[in-house]
Amino acid sequence: MSALALSVGLTLSASFQAVASIPGQVADQAPLPSLAPMLEKVLPAVVNVRVEGTASQGQKIPEEFKKFFGDDLPDQPAQPFEGLGSGVIINASKGYVLTNNHVINQAQKISIQLNDGREFDAKLIGSDDQSDIALLQIQNPSKLTQIAIADSDKLRVGDFAVAVGNPFGLGQTATSGIVSALGRSGLNLEGLETLSRQMLPLTAVTPAVHC
Repeated sequence: MSALALSVGLTLSASFQAVASIPGQVADQAPLPSLAPMLEKVLPAVVNVRVEGTASQGQKIPEEFKKFFGDDLPDQPAQPFEGLGSGVIINASKGYVLTNNHVINQAQKISIQLNDGREFDAKLIGSDDQSDIALLQIQNPSKLTQIAIADSDKLRVGDFAVAVGNPFGLGQTATSGIVSALGRSGLNLEGLETLSRQMLPLTAVTPAVHC
């Protein structure tokens, strides 16, 4: 996961009222809005993905040098590797976890660590290299928390968004912002442009989302 570059999008369509104040008046104002209540609900669904495997590293020859050195050099002997990433539970009863394809690529062993410290083995159900999405299944799941996939058609530019992940196994991390654009094209990223139009928001406290 490397870090989940699947960090998980949590859309917030509720608009927060800005509280304008100067330092001397802060005590007299209403409490500032907080994302903490929503995060308390969704953080248990964000997991750490650990992978182990072996992979050979082929050395690529730049096109301009192939006429001198021929095709790519032979693959090097397979080397063991370990990796870390983030994922999100999207189906608690079946143990389905959504993560990035690059996190689990060539992995022979996949394990999931939950927010409460429990660890499970997992297997790969399917993946798509172009959109960098992979679906895992926790083996023998129990007492899991899930996040529902929301209706991306209801997203609007300016909606609040929260990204939650577990980068490098260091623990839960959250950051926030807004949806800056929808349906961008002309980026020369086939497949990803389709994905960006769909957005696949996972989340929280909006009419489009269910915890």
